[in-house]
Amino acid sequence: MSESLLSAEDVRAIADLARLDLSDEDVQLYQRQLSAILGYFQKLEELDTSHIDPTSSVLPLTNVLRRDLAGQALPLDDVIANAPDDDGAQFRVRAVLDSD
Repeated sequence: MSESLLSAEDVRAIADLARLDLSDEDVQLYQRQLSAILGYFQKLEELDTSHIDPTSSVLPLTNVLRRDLAGQALPLDDVIANAPDDDGAQFRVRAVLDSD
């Protein structure tokens, strides 16, 4: 694919959503790679699937259940390490309700 489907700004926006800090070289690399992937999806859209019945799965549906047992809790430091922002022992999140 010679034509780029994603701009560098698109890649940076996607990286921001995934909370990734990308270098300029990474942005160029992912711009090419993600554009190529989107190009493959465009090729798939060209396929005529009108003669194929819609289905949600080609496999038989079966539930695989296990007992829901309480296990050992994760250490607090490990949990808080995954927080984008924290206040000691709690996740800090943006307000979702108006303060009126």
